[in-house]
Amino acid sequence: MKKIPYFVFISLTFVTSCKDKKEEMKSDVQPPIAKIVPHNLEKHGDIRTDNYFWLNDRENKEVIDYLNKENDYYEKMTAHTKELQGDLFKEMKARIKEDDTSVPYFYNGYYYITRFETGKDYPIYSRKKGSLEAKEEIMFDCNELAKGQAYFSLNGLSVSEDNQWATFGVDLVSRRQYTIRVKNLITGDILPEEFENTTGGTTWASDNKTVFYTKKDPKTLRSDMIYKHVLKSDVKKDELVYHEKDDTFATFVYKDKSKKYIIIGSSSTLTTEYQFLEANNPNGEFRLFQKRTRGLEYSISHFGDNFYIVTNKDKATNFKLMKTNEKATSKENWIEVIPHRDDVLLEGVDIFKDYLVVEERSNGLNKIQIRPWSGEGAYYLPFESETYTAYTTTNPDFDTEILRYAYQSLITPSSVIDFNMKTKAKVVLKQQEVLGGKFDKNNYVEERIWATATDGTKVPISMVYRKGLKKDGSNPFLLYAYGSYGASMDPYFSTTRLSLLDRGFVYAIAHIRGGEDLGRQWYEDGKLLKKKNTFTDFIDCSKYVIAQKYTSPEHLYAEGGSAGGLLMGAIVNMAPELYNGVIAQVPFVDVVTTMLDDTIPLTTGEYDEWGNPNEKEYYDYMKSYSPYDNVKVQSYPNMYVSTGLHDSQVQYWEPAKWVAKIRALKNNDKLLFMHTNMDAGHGGASGRFEALKDLAKEFSFLLDLEKIKQ
Repeated sequence: MKKIPYFVFISLTFVTSCKDKKEEMKSDVQPPIAKIVPHNLEKHGDIRTDNYFWLNDRENKEVIDYLNKENDYYEKMTAHTKELQGDLFKEMKARIKEDDTSVPYFYNGYYYITRFETGKDYPIYSRKKGSLEAKEEIMFDCNELAKGQAYFSLNGLSVSEDNQWATFGVDLVSRRQYTIRVKNLITGDILPEEFENTTGGTTWASDNKTVFYTKKDPKTLRSDMIYKHVLKSDVKKDELVYHEKDDTFATFVYKDKSKKYIIIGSSSTLTTEYQFLEANNPNGEFRLFQKRTRGLEYSISHFGDNFYIVTNKDKATNFKLMKTNEKATSKENWIEVIPHRDDVLLEGVDIFKDYLVVEERSNGLNKIQIRPWSGEGAYYLPFESETYTAYTTTNPDFDTEILRYAYQSLITPSSVIDFNMKTKAKVVLKQQEVLGGKFDKNNYVEERIWATATDGTKVPISMVYRKGLKKDGSNPFLLYAYGSYGASMDPYFSTTRLSLLDRGFVYAIAHIRGGEDLGRQWYEDGKLLKKKNTFTDFIDCSKYVIAQKYTSPEHLYAEGGSAGGLLMGAIVNMAPELYNGVIAQVPFVDVVTTMLDDTIPLTTGEYDEWGNPNEKEYYDYMKSYSPYDNVKVQSYPNMYVSTGLHDSQVQYWEPAKWVAKIRALKNNDKLLFMHTNMDAGHGGASGRFEALKDLAKEFSFLLDLEKIKQ
């Protein structure tokens, strides 16, 4: 930075003086430079030189030192935003109803409730017998369990049919490797047995003493084995019920809604398979429902004497509904109930005694259809908003006319609604409260626009902003997307997002290919050898909002996490000039190296998503877009990158290497920050308020670039 001559300096105001001192202090802070240790990686006769491969070692003190130096650099460079971060945290926290309680649901004689208490980070799980007026029984107070822990997650809470026992999984590292324990809900005692390295969930047999659970491969973290445990027995003697040996599949176990069957599932990206066993016969042999056939996907629901099957059988790309007798389950016995539709994606069904509830997606929006088994008067729930999210929630009982569903939009807080399928009357049981007295949905506008992609495809964008927006290109604009695994990014309400909207930001979600927002083909056109459509769709959406003068490159920001972080890595290589800033959360950016390493968690199960680079065609295509491999000498936008040391989904070294390489090659002075949470993994901090601090970091990054001080 050029220094101001003394005779000019003394004539400036005190405020300007302090500001300049701050800038001088920042200019003295130098970013850490990762050492270069060339490491050659060869495949298909192609040699890639990875100068930062050495960062792949979380036990190496030099690696930890480097990550800490990056954190220190971030802290020093953003010291001037600490007050803003604190204000944002307080502001976002103040909107949250701290002593919040979920809508109770009734199951097997008890009302189950999840609640939070003022000032506490973690939930309390409780129940009341028979009536909401009954005495509360606290099953688990996670605030007590989390004491002294840098990270805490409770998962897979499951209660036996006699209501006496509860199993639960705990992760204290954030690697999603849960240790399962068993609690006596009558006495409060926790049994000594522990099931380690599991998914956290269990399934109870009807005898109230046998539980089935899923273990993970300790290295790859693939869910590959189903075990059976009998209470108060030696865990070391637990019986291996099923071993999923195909390393492209993961396995899981659950009990169906009718409680008649325990079901073991195996799934890959393109193929599924199920086995089932009567829940009252836990020592019996599981029977195959329909053997795996590559490309055949199906899911099953039991009701009466039949199974109902959502499947893509017979090239039903958007899926259809079929049924079969429980004694004849192979696919030649399946009978069509709802046919395949080219313009409607069948996402799932919920079954009741007198009604079939169908969840669909058409034109990019959720639809819920009620179909009486009598065949008369099928109808859809009415949703009037231009862009919204609606889905069924907890519906454990067959014999009821009440459907519970949730609804929200970009300006409508989340609501839980009980809907009478016979009378069509609805009761809003709860709407998310926004505290502080400042929120009024009428102050905001939500809309859906359609951008045209390079190949002519129309891509929807959902957006929200405060009323009075002028389309003059001056608005700060945050564009978010994910675009992988067929995950649809539905418009949702956020109290924290108000901190951006109320400061003039437009927030938008680009529903790009790679998700299933516009049906299964939308997903198929954004994976494998069509993956680049995901990136070009986002770029084209960016160009469109600029062309429509919602914003400009000086005020456009992009955000994505995990596979959405891959998207961020691709767009900053392909079109860095479109963005003033980019937020990349736990980004999957070293695609080729990761997908060639089958010891890394999740790799082998994702060949159908990204391709198998052991095959040259996929290797070459992957390499052509892999963010890390395509970093080059050019101007990059301002960037904030976050990761977690214990991340099991995207290893910390991917963003670490990526940032080191960009820092070495970028030819401008734009900001480049990486913050590593040394106590967390893929999901970030575990407490509800700790997570707000991470969000305050991101928001302050954006607001500082926009020179918005408060």
